Amino acid sequence: MNTPTQWSENYFRLLLDYEYELVKSPAGAQQWQPINQKPEDMAPAAHDSSKRVPTMMTTADMALKMDPEFRKISEKFRADHEAFKDAFARAWFKLTHRDMGPKIRYLGPEVPGENLIWQDPVPAGSEPSDGDILAFKDKILGAGFSIGQLIKTAWASASTYRRSDHRGGANGSRIRLAPQKDWAVNEPEELGRILAKINELRGGLSMADAIVLAGTAAVEKGAKDAGFSVPVPFTGGRGDATEQWTDAESFAVMEPAADGFRNYLKTKHSVRTEELLLDRASLLGLSAPEMTVLLGGLRVLGANYKDRPEGVFTNRKGQLTNDFFVNLLDNSTFWEVIDESGDEEFIGRDRDGTHEKWRATRTDLIFGSNSQLRATAEVYAEKGNEEKFVRDFVKAWTKVMNADRFDVPQNPKSVEPVGIAEPELAK
Repeated sequence: MNTPTQWSENYFRLLLDYEYELVKSPAGAQQWQPINQKPEDMAPAAHDSSKRVPTMMTTADMALKMDPEFRKISEKFRADHEAFKDAFARAWFKLTHRDMGPKIRYLGPEVPGENLIWQDPVPAGSEPSDGDILAFKDKILGAGFSIGQLIKTAWASASTYRRSDHRGGANGSRIRLAPQKDWAVNEPEELGRILAKINELRGGLSMADAIVLAGTAAVEKGAKDAGFSVPVPFTGGRGDATEQWTDAESFAVMEPAADGFRNYLKTKHSVRTEELLLDRASLLGLSAPEMTVLLGGLRVLGANYKDRPEGVFTNRKGQLTNDFFVNLLDNSTFWEVIDESGDEEFIGRDRDGTHEKWRATRTDLIFGSNSQLRATAEVYAEKGNEEKFVRDFVKAWTKVMNADRFDVPQNPKSVEPVGIAEPELAK
């Protein structure tokens, strides 16, 4: 640029008005130099502004001139500087705000009024009435779906949340839109049937609220069937996103290649499956105890991908029990690997090796082999901690369901810690 410290339209003018030849820099790098450049178009030398030097370009710059599609854009910006300023401002704003999530998280007087598709906008929802909530819970639990199916659907919707850039989550119910409705991990055919029934029964609830409420009702029933009358909190008011305001291409890259909570692995990776589970838990903002209690609960409730048997260490599937931890830590079980092609699969047998008791993946067994995770698992396996397990599961479940509720005031200090709490220090 001949005016390197000023905003101007000179870049596209110099790029398009001159022909360039390939030369080498003093350091030997390839660069492009304008042919017969006018003195007034030259740039001031870095260490002596009284001297003028050619405005050099890189091969990346040349692509904007030589590639036919890029050249159309370059010529447009050359002819319309106002369009260029607007495009640059929008691109810069996106670059510096992309990881801030929805616009509701922005603060200050300069928040733009315009909604942008990359902000994943969701129309404001309305708070459902207690009557609507109770009516829907009764209807969906009697609709013929298993506890696991309803829980998987709610989990599939909410667990897309990423605290790294605050995208995803249940708000907006984008699980019913492309590409999420077609992701393999979501079992599209089954998902379509469940979403259709939820839509039929939801009444005045938004789809986003109804999906979460269906899972919440299923967790409550699973706890009740296990002998615990524990209410599962539900916070309504979610809205439903539209296809028009959903950037399907940018959501496509969020498709999970693995979800240990559903015992799903698309293909074997170079990293260990437990590390993929930790990555997923971290994106959801879960602690190690929260990750542990959620996985154990989801297994016994029947939320595995395609209802696979691995990790379902219970004879009471659909009930929210601590059976996963009790049977995982049973010393009378001998584990033998039978398949190493994906998420290593194991058979758990009696010590004499004659009777098959359980099947598991490496993801399941890490809660018995890793010392830190085992310590938490032992807490939940302990006799007398059955209700603690249920209540901790409910807290962790609610945290995931509400992870993207930036419109709801959060008070983490009011929530009892999940898992192993540190004893109060002596005063």
